[in-house]
Amino acid sequence: MSSLSIPAIYRLLKRHFETTDSPVARLMATRTNDPFRVLVTTILSARTKDQITSAAATLLFTEVKSLQDLRAIPLERLDLLIWHVGFHEIKAHYLKELPDAIDQLFGGVIPETVEELIQLPGVGRKTANLVVTDAFNKPGICVDVHVHRICNRLGLVKTRLPSETEMALRKRLQKKYWITWNRYLVAFGQTLCLPIHPKCQKCPIFAYCRRVGVKTPH
Repeated sequence: MSSLSIPAIYRLLKRHFETTDSPVARLMATRTNDPFRVLVTTILSARTKDQITSAAATLLFTEVKSLQDLRAIPLERLDLLIWHVGFHEIKAHYLKELPDAIDQLFGGVIPETVEELIQLPGVGRKTANLVVTDAFNKPGICVDVHVHRICNRLGLVKTRLPSETEMALRKRLQKKYWITWNRYLVAFGQTLCLPIHPKCQKCPIFAYCRRVGVKTPH
């Protein structure tokens, strides 16, 4: 795919995001842009559907509103509040470790860079990039399964792993697209560009797609 196509694709993806009800949009409304909520919710979301994460986060935030609350809540209660998410027991331990880790490493303040965030328990590059973009409005490229799949289908990248996709996109995309690229592609992947049986007949960017074996929409 030519880099000249990126602005047109971006505009169409933006329009789709703004006019379509998607799980990722509802999740963003739940976590707002508060760094604490974004960090916690993103840790919860690993290997968990956004609908389930939204419900668990909504319940959790009725009792836990800060790092201090997270430190005070008993582990058993924390695990009960988030038990619907995947690997809830492991994530409960990560969340309990967060306040002390942030105190010891960053003076009690949630850091704003990927390099710092990945030092925290339960935080990988995907989580760190999402916190950077959604909590601090700084350039970062969060690559999940949707972003990885769609960018390869489009021919924007040719990669095997999400980590490779992140680095490839950092070279191909202008920084002005980085902050919102994830949310637009996730919404698109949740509603149209599905892993199996994508809805190509309704795809606004089908003309740019180089996915092999997809029939032209009627």
